[in-house]
Amino acid sequence: MPLTVVITRDVEARYRGFLGSAMLELAPGVYAQPRMSAGVRGRIWTVLEEWHGRLRGGSIVMCWAETASAGGLGLATLGEPPKNVVAHDAVLLVRRALPNRSGPR
Repeated sequence: MPLTVVITRDVEARYRGFLGSAMLELAPGVYAQPRMSAGVRGRIWTVLEEWHGRLRGGSIVMCWAETASAGGLGLATLGEPPKNVVAHDAVLLVRRALPNRSGPR
């Protein structure tokens, strides 16, 4: 039962109440639970996905210790800005598009 962390940004108050009922709110929008089973984590994520699919606001990141994953970190995201997480040499990295620079340099 690894530590699970959920970070929300610009979401409705219902997320705060729901996550606060299962996890400790360490700071506004940052929730942690030191011993969350994979089953509970999955059920919480299912609710978050359903709400986000209907409400379409904000962003949510969930991470947990996952020894079978690259970097030892399980990661799930919803919302904007989208991140392209890639594994490179057993480390997780975020790949972002370079800004479009037009005009003279």
